Amino acid sequence: MTDQTTASVPEVSTQIAELKRQLQSSSEKKQLQLIPELASTDAGLEVLMEFLKEQQASPAGLIAGLVYQTLYDAATPHTKKFLQTHFPTGIVPLRSQSGIDYTSLQQLLVKQDFLAADRLTLEKLCELAGPVAVQRKWLYFSEVENFPIADLQTINTLWFIHSQGKFGFSVQRELWLSLGKNWEKLWHKIGWKTGNNWTRYPNEFTWNLSAPSGHLPLSNQLRGVRVIASLLSHPAWSMKG
Repeated sequence: MTDQTTASVPEVSTQIAELKRQLQSSSEKKQLQLIPELASTDAGLEVLMEFLKEQQASPAGLIAGLVYQTLYDAATPHTKKFLQTHFPTGIVPLRSQSGIDYTSLQQLLVKQDFLAADRLTLEKLCELAGPVAVQRKWLYFSEVENFPIADLQTINTLWFIHSQGKFGFSVQRELWLSLGKNWEKLWHKIGWKTGNNWTRYPNEFTWNLSAPSGHLPLSNQLRGVRVIASLLSHPAWSMKG
């Protein structure tokens, strides 16, 4: 983009208007390229805020997720006020059939603190399973089968939207199905195993977006595959909550 210090105001306005038009009408790939460009100027940030506000009535997608993340990372007084005013709990509806509050998980994922978010995800899943699981700090597969659809979808969507589509149970499920439900192939594909060795927690896992698709969130596969099999076979992925 032309430097605003050397371009005239009308010229900059024309450029911003063109970028806004492209953002609204381009392919997803082009939109993903435009967002960082728009974030480089105050006027571009205004376009992103306007775009996100227009998307408010629609289900959160990867483009809206990246716009939200970009505005959050910009951390200007204006973007902070905008997000607090229009998206106080983020862009993913925090629906729960169990009365569980997912605000803290949303906040960690927006901060891209994937290690803390992963630990909190297990805590929330144990909450879904009940007081005994909370005390035990891990899950039985039979508990997973009874999880409410809305809650699993909320957890999954938070991970998916705030990882640019790389993480989430639904991503792991797609990979698992594409590999013919072969667990060994899945462990290697998502980076949970190298050769015959399990990836060691936490230091050998990758807690950022350079990780393989499906790398997070974790489930304790060392206890066997029944818990993750129940998660990936849950009706949440084929039904609307």
